[in-house]
This record gives sequence, C-alpha cells and structure tokens, in this order.
Amino acid sequence: MAAKKKQQNAENATTVASEESNILKSMVHQLSGAGFDQSLDLKASEPGMSAAVVWGRHEGVETPRILALVLPAGAWGRANADEVQVLSYSLPPPETQADQYPQFAVVKDAEGKLEAFFDLAYPPHQIDKLPSLSEINDYKRIKADPTYRWSMRMYDRLMKGFNALHERIYQTHKDRVNGKNDIIEEVAKLLFLESFRLHHDGALTFEHEGKKLGLKDVFTAAHVKANGAKAVAEIQSAFEHFKLHPDYVVTDDAGEKHAIFDKNAHLRLAQPGNYEAVLSLIQDLGPVTDNQGNVVKKQGTLADIAADVLGRAFDVFLRANFESKGGLGIYLTPAPVKQAMLALAFHDIKESTEDAARLVARDGRGRPAFRFCDPACGSGGFLSVALSHLRRTLDELGGKATATDEAKKKLFAEMCEHSFVGADSSPQMVMLARVNMALLGAPKARIFYTQNSLISPQLEPGTFDLICTNPPFGTPKFNKGQEEAKKAHEEAMQRILETFRSDLTERTGRGGGFDYSPTVTGLAMGGSPNSKGVWKEASTNTDPAVLFIDRCLQLLKPGGRLLIVLPDGVLCNSGDRYVREYIMGTKDEATGEFHGGKAIVKGVISLPADAFKLSGTGAKTSVLYVQKRHARKADPEKFQDEPQTDVFMAVAETLGYVVKNNVEDYSAGVPNDLAAIVGAYVRGE
Repeated sequence: MAAKKKQQNAENATTVASEESNILKSMVHQLSGAGFDQSLDLKASEPGMSAAVVWGRHEGVETPRILALVLPAGAWGRANADEVQVLSYSLPPPETQADQYPQFAVVKDAEGKLEAFFDLAYPPHQIDKLPSLSEINDYKRIKADPTYRWSMRMYDRLMKGFNALHERIYQTHKDRVNGKNDIIEEVAKLLFLESFRLHHDGALTFEHEGKKLGLKDVFTAAHVKANGAKAVAEIQSAFEHFKLHPDYVVTDDAGEKHAIFDKNAHLRLAQPGNYEAVLSLIQDLGPVTDNQGNVVKKQGTLADIAADVLGRAFDVFLRANFESKGGLGIYLTPAPVKQAMLALAFHDIKESTEDAARLVARDGRGRPAFRFCDPACGSGGFLSVALSHLRRTLDELGGKATATDEAKKKLFAEMCEHSFVGADSSPQMVMLARVNMALLGAPKARIFYTQNSLISPQLEPGTFDLICTNPPFGTPKFNKGQEEAKKAHEEAMQRILETFRSDLTERTGRGGGFDYSPTVTGLAMGGSPNSKGVWKEASTNTDPAVLFIDRCLQLLKPGGRLLIVLPDGVLCNSGDRYVREYIMGTKDEATGEFHGGKAIVKGVISLPADAFKLSGTGAKTSVLYVQKRHARKADPEKFQDEPQTDVFMAVAETLGYVVKNNVEDYSAGVPNDLAAIVGAYVRGE
C-alpha cells in the first residue's frame, strides 16, 4: 500500500507540474501576442513553481525583461511586490541574459485563475497592467511625467503632419520656394513665431500698415481662414518685427552678437492655405490629458509637449526631408548615435564626483560654469539631445544646487541660456539649430554662424566640459579644369595649418623642421613627425577630421570629455599612427604605460557602414571617446602624466532601422546595437 501511495503522489505531482507548465506556456504565448516575442525558460528555485523571462523589441531597442511566474499551489499570499522581487532575484536568468533581471512581472496562481502585475523597480509595487510594447521602454518617463502619453500622441501627430506639409508645399500646393530645404526653412520660421508666441514674456504687438496688431490675434489658423491674403501679409509683418528681437540675440566668446535670422530673411510662403495648414498642425492640439485619459488642460500647445519628444519630432522631420546635395556637406547624425554618445558622457559625469560637482557649479560671474559645445553643430541635434540628458541628470543629482525643485528649475533655466554653444559654417543650419533649441525652451542658446570653427576666436580654448560632434571629414577632389579652385583650397588650408603649430618649435640648424612639446591649450596637427620624430609641415591634404580632434582637445577644459564621429582611417591607417599617439601618447614597451599624450582614450565604437546612408555617404565611421588629461597644479599649461586605462571597444552592426525611400524605418525589426553597447558600458563589461 505504501508503494502505491508513493506512486500516486508522484503522479499527482507530475500532473500539477504539467498544469503549471501549461499555464506558463499560455502566459508566454499571450505576451508574445502583445509583441513580447522573445522568451527563455528559467529553472525554478522551488517545487511547484515555473517561470520564464520574456521581452520584445520596439524601434530597434530591446525592452526590459518581464518575469512570467506561476506560484505553487497555496502560495498566492506571496503575490506581493516585495516577495515577487525577491523571487525574481532567486531565479537568475541564463548566462546569455546576464544582468538582465526582470523589471516587470506577471504572476498567476497554480490554477491560472488569479493574476497580478508588478513594477519591480525600486521601490517595487503592484500595477494595474503591464505597459504595452510601445510604452515599456518609456515607462519611467510615463510615471514621472503625468502627460507623457499625450506627448507621444502629439509626436505621432506632428510627424505625420510635418511630412504631409512638406509634400503639400512641394507637390500639391506649390508656393514661393525653390526646393525641399527651402520648405523646411519656411516651416522653421513659422515654428519660431509660435515659440515666440508661447515663451516670450514681453509685448507681442507689432506695426502693420499703420496699425498696432497682436501676434496672438493674427497668428492663428482661424484668422488666416477668415482673412486670407490679408492675414498672410500681417503674419509676414510680424516675422519682420520679431526676427531680430534683442531678447533672442546671443553673444559668442569673441563678443560678437547673433540674431536667429539674418536681416534679409523673410517669410516667402504666400498661399493662405499653406499658412492655415501649418498653424492648424502646431496649434490645434486639442485638450491635454493625463496618462489615465483625464483632461487636465482644455487646449494644449507645443509648450505642453515633453521637450525631448518635441525635439525628436523636429529631428525626424529634418532627417526625412533634408537634401544634403549641392555641395553643402551637411550630414545629419542618426538619432541612435547621438543618444548613445550623450548617454555615455552623462553616465560618466554622474559617476565622477569631480564632474558632477562641476556640472552644478557657477563661474566667477555667478553663471552656470558647465559648458557643452558642438563646433560643427548642423541643425543642433547634439545640442538638443544634450539638453534632454542634462535635464534628467539634474533630476538625479543631489546637493545644494539641486536641493529643491525650485533651485533645480532655476539652474536649468540659466543653463539653457549659458551652457550650450554651437557653431556652424552654414547659415541655414544655424537658423534650424536656433529654432530647434527655441522649441525646447532654450531660445537664447549660444548658437552662431562662423566661417570656420577650426580657427574662429568665437570659441574660447579651455572653456568646455563636454564636446559631442560629427565634424566634416574627407578632402575635396578636383577635376581637370579646376586648377584655380584647387589652388585656392590649398592656400586656405595652408593658412589654417599654420595656426595649428603653437606646440611646435622651429628647429635651428641643418634639416629644419620642428620640435614638439604638448601644452594644455596648444595645437600641433599643422605638422606631422617623420620616421626620426622630427615634425614637418603637414600636407594640405590633411583630413579636417584630424584638425577637429586637435581643435576639440584645445577647446576642452582639463579633464573635459570629447565624443567625436571619425572616419575609420584616422583610427586604423598606419599613416595616421602619429594622430593616435598624439592623442594617447607613445607606449613604453617595458611598462605598458602611455606617455606624452593629451587625452585618455575611454572607448571606440565602430558604426555600421550604412550609418550615414540617409545623408548620401557610405563612409565607414567610429565614435571616439576621450577625456582630456588634467593639468599640473604647479604648471597649468602642462599635462599630468595620467595612466591610460582599459579602452572600451564595441562594434554596432545595426542601429535599429533600415533606410527605405529616404526614410529611417524603425519597424523593420532590426536591433539597435548601440542600446546594448551603452548598457554594457554602464555595467562595466
């Protein structure tokens, strides 16, 4: 009888285990139908328990892991947030999912009748349902921002609307513009007026045909619909009045002043229908709702949309419609690259006590001391992403400067005016960058036109804490019959190279050349060493990327950080070895230490060959991340001989999208390798 009873108990246990397994399979299948289509079974830590970890991918980024857990019979009392979190740690994922502990959980009882959902982030707590595939990566933002779901709906509205506007003006309702880039510029002018209407505290009146009018009265879709060409003329007058407004004139490091628009810039659109379409898109946003769908404001505006969401909409609009042909040489950096570069930088800033303190410090004039720069800023993509990262970082940092919400808000507002610097040689790009930042609440960000960032006094050496940039690279090729153009280029390059030799001292005696001695704010890439270590004048065919490395290191404060997109040749070619040694120094084979360099190399991330396909170039590139060495206390123009640490190396094969019909398609199921790479860097892998 005892043997039979044992056998029956074993059969019952097998039956229960099979039922639990079926419940788990049903849970995993249900989650797969919601888009979380990747799963791994876990080895249960207790009898009668079964579990799996489930995840998906949205816009190329893997979602946080979800624990699917079936509790043993009679154990439903353990279905509380703290207990489920403890259980999630006792069910370590397989080696292939190391450090991917679940951030959410769905739990069922042994009969599959009871169900509960949990957010396992500290402090763990029960939630009414799991976030959807499209929301789960932004779940923290949704919890922190009560109207974030509304912002995301507005993002979708704006993206579709911007693209429809572009096609409308370019194809069906042609207006007084010459091409696709002109349309972007005209939309940007109207976005500036809307930003001015929403954010400017002063008077919003202007003169038109001897009458004083209010911007809020004439700058509406309803007014244009009712008054047609008359309303268009009024809006054009408003633009003429506000485009050079003194409150939006910024000053560069050389003291030169810059308005957002040139005095000769005018609103060129003439068709009332096009004005009505633009204003309807950016103003008729409907009521603002919270994340539960309750109306919190009767009429929303662009100012109510989360800043990073609005910035992303503007960036995607540019990337989808901008034509980089015609010799402009403007390459718009893909969003995943910008996000990854800024994520690495701000992670290290938060982790460094010294950098975190500098982030919230003030200078001798009482202004924020932290300065971010992109010396080849294009449309301001790096600046806008840096603005979002700065906002989040200030929220996470403690200390006196950010002790209260009011102090944090005040500091951030001042940083919007003083901490962001951008320069570019394209007036059109500068205008777009200014409008981009104005939409994000930073209309006074110090972005300006410069003829050449490599030599401009408008950027002061030794004053920046962080530089992120994708500078122009490659040397121009001249065909037969272009001898004069070639000669002019060579002469211009020669003048530039001469300014890049402040760390080179001319030798006396036979052979000539230069001796090299590095200084904190010096330059030397106007030369290059021969096989005997004697520096000679560099060729006029020197890649501008090499000069930008040198210039950015000069602009940084000691200890400042640089993340720069470079052609792979600079990092790999034997002929450019001197550049690499210039950055990190020469290696002592006996000790393995590097000496004489200007920076510590933190990481190198190889980007896919098609990273810049949308911009019309197939150049193979990488991101170089370095930290400028600190200066000696006793001799601040000389570097400390700091040790070169291990270099983080990674290869990104895909960026989360494929380019189709001149648009980045994030729905193609391609992973964003940079998201995983940033995660590995943060975890110290």
